[in-house]
Amino acid sequence: MLRDLTAPLRWLCLMFLLPLLARCGDAEPERGPVVLAASSLQEALTEAAGAWAAHGRPAPVLSFAGTSALARQVEQGAPADLFVSADEEWMDALAGQDLLRADTRRDLLSNRLVVVRTKGDPIAGFAELGDRRLALADPGAVPAGKYAREALERMGTWAELEPRVVPAENVRAALALVERGEAPLGIVYATDALASDGVEVVQEIPADTYTPIRYPAAVLAASQHPDAAAFLAFLSSDEAKRIFEKHGFGTLP
Repeated sequence: MLRDLTAPLRWLCLMFLLPLLARCGDAEPERGPVVLAASSLQEALTEAAGAWAAHGRPAPVLSFAGTSALARQVEQGAPADLFVSADEEWMDALAGQDLLRADTRRDLLSNRLVVVRTKGDPIAGFAELGDRRLALADPGAVPAGKYAREALERMGTWAELEPRVVPAENVRAALALVERGEAPLGIVYATDALASDGVEVVQEIPADTYTPIRYPAAVLAASQHPDAAAFLAFLSSDEAKRIFEKHGFGTLP
């Protein structure tokens, strides 16, 4: 067609066609697997995903929230590839609905509970709380809050402290309440306290008062991403374990 045009018109056509051809030739940027992960994993998993991408793989897309909220998203068909939970119960719930890819579930990490106070606040513990507030992740649904309630019940202080509880949508929201001084005390994961410059640890909750904290992970049954299983395997690698341990998590075999 261009041969039938005069030279000036051929050049004019080429000027318009070449940019279009170049755009058509561009491959769509690769996207890594979509990962739904417990909010307490923000810093550690972000760094681990960066280490994965440094090996030349497409960077995973990370979405953080309370485990209960993420599990409900999976139940509702959210387009995601991996789920990393902060407890076994929500992962069991998804497994019971056949929403996990068979033989991909594994326990990745462990954690601990601590009591934190607003930095600079002299409060020394629950006995000095009075009518002030105690920040927890929602003890009815969110793993960190459920662990905290279990510990307080076993220590015999839940009935006394329950009226003071401010339930937050996830553990990071509970941490933020303490950081801002809206609640002088909170119970969060040890890793959350380590990630914050606005709180101080008052005490560690005895480990024998709550169910061991485990972070299971699995590829979702609906995932078709070719890197989903490989990224999950990377999270158990020595390189990833060093990153998680730096952020205060325990790593599991």
